[in-house]
Amino acid sequence: MNRVMAEDIKNVLETYNFDGFDHKSVFITGATGLIGSMIAKCLLEANRSMDKHIKVIAFIRNEQKARGIFEDYLDEQIEFCVGDICSPISYEGRVDYVIHSASATSSKFFVEHPVETIDTAINGTMNVLNFAREKDIQGFVYLSSLEIYGKLDTTESIREEDCGYIDFLNVRSSYSEGKRMVECICASYAQEFHMPIKIARLTQTFGAGVNYHDGRVFAEFIRCVIEEEDIVLHTTGETVRNYCYLSDAVRALLLILEKGNAGEAYNVANKDTTCSIVEMAKVVAELNKNKTTQVCFDIEEDLSKHGYNPTMIAYLNTEKIEALGWKPTVGLTEMFQRTMESMVEDHQKEML
Repeated sequence: MNRVMAEDIKNVLETYNFDGFDHKSVFITGATGLIGSMIAKCLLEANRSMDKHIKVIAFIRNEQKARGIFEDYLDEQIEFCVGDICSPISYEGRVDYVIHSASATSSKFFVEHPVETIDTAINGTMNVLNFAREKDIQGFVYLSSLEIYGKLDTTESIREEDCGYIDFLNVRSSYSEGKRMVECICASYAQEFHMPIKIARLTQTFGAGVNYHDGRVFAEFIRCVIEEEDIVLHTTGETVRNYCYLSDAVRALLLILEKGNAGEAYNVANKDTTCSIVEMAKVVAELNKNKTTQVCFDIEEDLSKHGYNPTMIAYLNTEKIEALGWKPTVGLTEMFQRTMESMVEDHQKEML
């Protein structure tokens, strides 16, 4: 584990009370993904550092990959359950909590594989919910996205009850429309079957553990700084949103899982990070100590191959989750600095 990730996990343990998970079993889908793996590591570290006796069941597709990701915790209470959420889930043991983080995350994938994106979202989640229903769980949280809001004609921050326009004939909408439908499914299961299902609507979230070759914009910007290249924007960069650091998001998700209201959604973002894409690019460029990275523009007429959303103002209001007692701690510049340090360390290890 790299230094930044170890520090972030320590920070979560110092700022979150894990008493509600003591002697509980937590089933995590997408457990090798960025967010799922960080949640799992924090729970396992709570065992090691706080004697919490939490059992983590990591639902994965590739056990070899999972063993690499969790190599520091293989002696803890972690169990690998190999499967695909697009098929019925089978696990014989007790499950108290379910964290459903499995999802397609690449904009390019949404455009090239819209059918698979929809299938994973809707049919995959139905399988997870049916599994959770059989286990008579104490809590369930689904990781949704700010993209469910679509395009709103407002410059105000977005509250959970807001809803905007999505072009459902655009295949890029396979992700956002899929997330919308899954939220309805989650609310329906919560009401009809009286299940404690909660929804977390995350803004773009990143931190220690981002793969060096990640294709998302924030990672591309960071790579440009590491490799001392210019950051080239293919749009005007006018879209405005806010962001969230990974360790802050983990605390939010655990809090929603424990204390959120069934059938309700909660925005998860750091309101103090609100900025446009071009403003964000300039923040990242400033991290180049040699000042060799500049922000440039190469506007393309056809952006469909990149899977970009249309220009919009979409930043989340977080009063609802703050009322539960959550507060983010990591600002925008520090988010990028820590993510960059983590990416550099991991990449150096890969090169050895």
